[in-house]
Amino acid sequence: MTTSTIQSFSQTYESHHSWIYSWLCKKLASHHDAADLTQDTFVKVLQKDMPEDIIEPRAYLTKIAHDLMVNFYRRKSLEQAYIEAISQLPEAITPSSEERLLLLETLQEIDEMLATLPDHVRETFLMSQLDGMRYKEIAAKLNVNERTVKRYMALAFTHCLTFAA
Repeated sequence: MTTSTIQSFSQTYESHHSWIYSWLCKKLASHHDAADLTQDTFVKVLQKDMPEDIIEPRAYLTKIAHDLMVNFYRRKSLEQAYIEAISQLPEAITPSSEERLLLLETLQEIDEMLATLPDHVRETFLMSQLDGMRYKEIAAKLNVNERTVKRYMALAFTHCLTFAA
């Protein structure tokens, strides 16, 4: 990082930290979550090497914060669904706290991976893997040919393998 980049980041942080925090406080129910996402926003800025000549820093920061907030809510929703599913299990097979955390982290990684697939590829993959549908059934449901389903599945499997690497 160059000295001018560090100065630019520092200036942006000082000028806009409280503003982005306030913006997130209005969007989120928790000041703690807003503080966390504010910090995550600036970490993302550091990772992206914020351009020094940015014209609208608030718009830039808002876009990053918004994307982080969407991911935050998606994780919360996934976590809630997981907790509800676990609560339905008999006590004898309920996973330990450590197992729950590992399972939840794995679910979040899978969710992130699937979210980066094109919609039609993700839908095809989920029909095959979760619903157990055959390629012919998927093709009929999506109104595509079986060859297209095979191509989508190849894309999905390739994506899964490269995402994990």
